[in-house]
Amino acid sequence: MDNPRPEKVAVVDEVRTRLEGASATVVTEYRGLTVADLAALRKSLTAAGGDYKVFKNTLVKRAIDGSRHAPLEEFLAGPTAIAFVKGDVSAVAKALRDFSRTHSRLVVKGGMLDGALVSPAQLGELADLPPREVLLARLAGGIQAPLAQLASLLQALPRGLAYGLKALVDERGGGSSGEPGDAPAPPGSETPDAAAPDAAAPETEPETESQVAEPTAAAPDAAAPETEPTAAEGGEAG
Repeated sequence: MDNPRPEKVAVVDEVRTRLEGASATVVTEYRGLTVADLAALRKSLTAAGGDYKVFKNTLVKRAIDGSRHAPLEEFLAGPTAIAFVKGDVSAVAKALRDFSRTHSRLVVKGGMLDGALVSPAQLGELADLPPREVLLARLAGGIQAPLAQLASLLQALPRGLAYGLKALVDERGGGSSGEPGDAPAPPGSETPDAAAPDAAAPETEPETESQVAEPTAAAPDAAAPETEPTAAEGGEAG
């Protein structure tokens, strides 16, 4: 048996490397497409996260022989080009579907995703999915909504606890208004009544300034000697 030519060995190694580095693969038949058509398709697939390349079926079969990609052999008939997916498989499937709508000669045969074969119909379903970014945004929104509800609930817990404590205090006679000043004072801390000083004061009221001044003005009269009898009184005496 002759040794394989170096260029063929290089192609086989390239196919193996591309298959191992891809998250998914899609096998197509490009019979009837022009060079310009293939260039346009390759450009759209590159933008979607795929790498599109033409290989001979015999070399691809040699590359996948005995590997986990061996099931792809059933799609290897006719002029074959493989799309190696490195990003979102649904985006690559959508690019292939959109191109095939305007170029009917492009045939999507099937592919492999996560170690399992996928049919053209399944690839069409993948093409109908929203982009990966949209799915992630929807997932994040679905997670964020319960978290927001939980945060609101946690925020309301202190308020509810305060209301519950106030209701408990009111129920047990802690005060009708709930104000701190309404709480009863502890035993022994009673302050004297505001009227107490009046009750302890002497019965007699203190003299006012006018009352104190009157004895001073009347003092000379009290100390003066008795007056002599008048003439009438003297006549009676004689």
